[in-house]
Amino acid sequence: MGTVRVEDRSGGVRILTLDRPPANAEDETLLTDLSAALDDTRENTDVRAVVLTGAGKFFSGGFDLSAPRRENEQIVIMTNVFRDAHVKLLTMPKPTITMMNGHAIAGGLILVLACDYRLGLDGDYKIGLNEVAIGAAYPKVAMEIVRLRLTHQRASELLLGAALYPASQAIRLGVVDELFPPEKLEETVMRRAERVGAFPREAYVHTKMALVADTVARVMGEPAEDSARAAAVWMTPESRAARAKQREKLGKKG
Repeated sequence: MGTVRVEDRSGGVRILTLDRPPANAEDETLLTDLSAALDDTRENTDVRAVVLTGAGKFFSGGFDLSAPRRENEQIVIMTNVFRDAHVKLLTMPKPTITMMNGHAIAGGLILVLACDYRLGLDGDYKIGLNEVAIGAAYPKVAMEIVRLRLTHQRASELLLGAALYPASQAIRLGVVDELFPPEKLEETVMRRAERVGAFPREAYVHTKMALVADTVARVMGEPAEDSARAAAVWMTPESRAARAKQREKLGKKG
C-alpha cells in the first residue's frame, strides 16, 4: 500500500513495514496508507496477529519536517489523519507487536507505544519524544497513548525533557519490554506473535478493549477548542523558528 508494505507469514502473522525513505517520516500519505493497511488487516480473518516495523535504519523519525509549511486547515487535516491511524492501531482487535528495529523519534515513538507488546533491537540508534524542543504540540491521541503505556515519571522525563536517548535506555524508560541482538529479534517477535495470535479471539479482544476503552473515549471526546489550541501551538513564531532550526540541522547532516 504505497508507503506501507504488507507481508503475511506463517501462523497468521502479518507484518506491516513503514517504508518511506529515508526516515519513514509521517506525513498524510504514510498515515493514510497505514490507516488503509490497518482497515484491511482488521477485516482479514486469516490474520491472527500484527507486527509493526520500519524499513532501513529507522522505525520512524516522526513528523516530516521537510514537508511544505502547513497552515490552519492543513494542520487540522494532518491532526485528524494522525488520530485516526493511531486509534485504529490502538483498537486493532488482534494482538499487535512493535518490532522496533531503528530510530524511533517523536511521532515514531508514539507508533511504537500504540502496540500491545513492544520488542526492540539492541543496537546503535536513538529514541525519544522531542516535540517540545521543536515547538510541536502533542495531539490528544499521542498524549493519551503515552499516559496509557508509561508511568507518570517516565512520561514526564521523555515529554518535558525532550531528549534523544540511546536505544539501550528503552527498557528503563518503559518503551519496550525487551531488547534483542539482530540475529534474535525477528525470530523472537514472530514466535511471540504466533503465540498470542493463537489465543481465543473473543477473549483477547474483550480484554484488550477493556484496557484501552478509557483512553479511546478521551481521544474521541476531545472538544474542538482543545484541538484548536494544540494546533495553534505549532503556528507560534517561536515554534516555527525552532522547527526551522531543526530543518537546517537535518539538512546539514544530509
